[in-house]
Amino acid sequence: PTPTPEVPAIPYLIGVGRADITGPVGDVPFMGYANLDQTAGGIHMRLYSRAFIVDDGSKRVLFVSADIGMVSQRLRLEVLRGLQAKYGDLYRQDNVVLSGTHTHSGLGGYFQYTLFMITSKGYIKSSIQIIVQGIVKSIERAHENLRPGRIFINKGELEESNLNRSPHSYMNNPEEERKRYNGNTDKQVVVLKFTDMDGDGIGMISWFAVHPVSMNSSNHMVSGDNLGYASYLFEQDKNIGSLPGRGPFVATFASSNLGDVSPNTRGPHCLNTGESCDYLNSSCPIGGTKMCVAFGPGNNMFESTRIIGENIFKKSKAKTCKPALGHSFAGGTIDGGGALNFTQGAVEGDPFWDGIRDAILGPPSNETQDCHRPKPILFSTGEMNWPLPWHPVIVDVQLITIGSVAIVAIPGEVTTMSGRRIREAVKKELESSHAFANTEVVIAGLCNIYTHYITTYEEYQIQRYEAASTIYGPHTLSAYIQSYRGLARAIAEGTEAELPKGPEPPFFTDSQLFSLLPLNPVDKTPDNSSFGEVLEQVDPVYTVVSIHVFHFIIGRGIGGCNTHKLTFVTVEKLHNSTQTWSVVHTDASWETRFHWIKGTSGLSNATVEWHIPQSAQSGFYRIRHFGHYKEFRNLKPVFTAYEGVSDVFKVNKRIYY
Repeated sequence: PTPTPEVPAIPYLIGVGRADITGPVGDVPFMGYANLDQTAGGIHMRLYSRAFIVDDGSKRVLFVSADIGMVSQRLRLEVLRGLQAKYGDLYRQDNVVLSGTHTHSGLGGYFQYTLFMITSKGYIKSSIQIIVQGIVKSIERAHENLRPGRIFINKGELEESNLNRSPHSYMNNPEEERKRYNGNTDKQVVVLKFTDMDGDGIGMISWFAVHPVSMNSSNHMVSGDNLGYASYLFEQDKNIGSLPGRGPFVATFASSNLGDVSPNTRGPHCLNTGESCDYLNSSCPIGGTKMCVAFGPGNNMFESTRIIGENIFKKSKAKTCKPALGHSFAGGTIDGGGALNFTQGAVEGDPFWDGIRDAILGPPSNETQDCHRPKPILFSTGEMNWPLPWHPVIVDVQLITIGSVAIVAIPGEVTTMSGRRIREAVKKELESSHAFANTEVVIAGLCNIYTHYITTYEEYQIQRYEAASTIYGPHTLSAYIQSYRGLARAIAEGTEAELPKGPEPPFFTDSQLFSLLPLNPVDKTPDNSSFGEVLEQVDPVYTVVSIHVFHFIIGRGIGGCNTHKLTFVTVEKLHNSTQTWSVVHTDASWETRFHWIKGTSGLSNATVEWHIPQSAQSGFYRIRHFGHYKEFRNLKPVFTAYEGVSDVFKVNKRIYY
């Protein structure tokens, strides 16, 4: 947008930074769909942490958006420890917000509470260490890049890019409240643009309410999903000539009040009949919830990811009780159905499953059951503490302001109407003081600690998936609003220093945490072959807008030994004048796909796809693959680097007959 004439006399101090947090891309489970069979097996897009530091001369705030499912308490604590060791008290619990984009195709294993460890095969050091290191590195780079600059805000409406997946619950909100809004999802896109003193852009943050679940639960490639692709497009547009993940401009598309919001805009249909799913419980007459899946707007998950990501990118560029889970939690959503015979909208328990629960875990206490009504409790996680607590009982609430923008750090997935109520309450408190006017309140979801969902009291009565996953009971939203009002009031009155810090969350030792991920065996190759050998060679000539696929023998070691620092795939072009090769694409590029296929007895293969774009220049190319294989020497694991390279092939703009 055109800069406003009223530019502050004293500029902000602004720093932006980005770092890779992709992690091991073999065998580690994804975090999002709670599907233990959905483990990493390659790369669709690399994952990044993007950090933004703003200092107005009197206070400093730090906002980080990471391409992960959510920020766990353990992750936040480890990052804060890393910052404390490097910067002392400069970046602290009260001025640091860590937000997850909520991609469901990022690695898990970074939780310290039992439920999350079970659903992501435990506490996986190789996963969390890389995420922590990457987040801290992105902050270090932002800190090193601090410079005077200015901030601009703009917002607009984006249509046909999100869908309320629990409309029945939404309709249970008061009619007079619903009439104040045009639809049952937030269409608003908010953009913060950061520039230097010359007006040149250095970064941006955009918020739009949509679940990053365009990549469905059948996917095994690490991916930033639709929000990650929007970031990719914006950064590629600004960092001309740079490979993905590089260049000075940092752009993030952060999560917002996405709790009941799906990107699958064609809506839910039964896979076996093509008919629409049952409106109330999102199930099918034959096959139940497993058959009910939402699709669109594309014909497959890659196309849908591209369309939603492009829509968000183009709009942002243009306009600049004790925790417990209910039965419907197991029913899943239209973005990923549940298992067995659970359905959404269950307000009564099932004697069969309740009996199994009681026999294995014990029944919920009367106190917990009464507190959560009308939710029928499936898991009384607040009363389950072996081997560690299953859910947190200490929750961070946080609010930061940047000029007239207030960022509400929500520790979970907040539904459309819940987000609206929080925004309204915070705005009212801030503007009660003359220090704030025309305040723009932004919901930043999945921040600092994960507590599942936050619905309105009315939505809670319907007990669809989001309500069954509102773990602190029907008055959860009221408690959050009360807390955020108190924070907003303190900011408006300048009394933040008087706020109580609150209790410290536990930091469980490594010896207390557990991993369910099996150890990797040694790697092997078939007889008379070597690691990196090309199994299926390239054709001599390809045309643009075609797909090139080839296969390598690889080592299983891609998942270990700090290989998160390794680029697995490069597409390289030959320069005839110098007879040298230059990298034109990596595994971070949209045009490439890297599949790791886990074999038996230590034998694994890789498949690399290059979707040759229209922009590809005619000439000679080759594709290289890099990895590590694992072997034992003197009873100790040793990881050895290898690489493979295809034959040289030619790319033409067209074929002549």
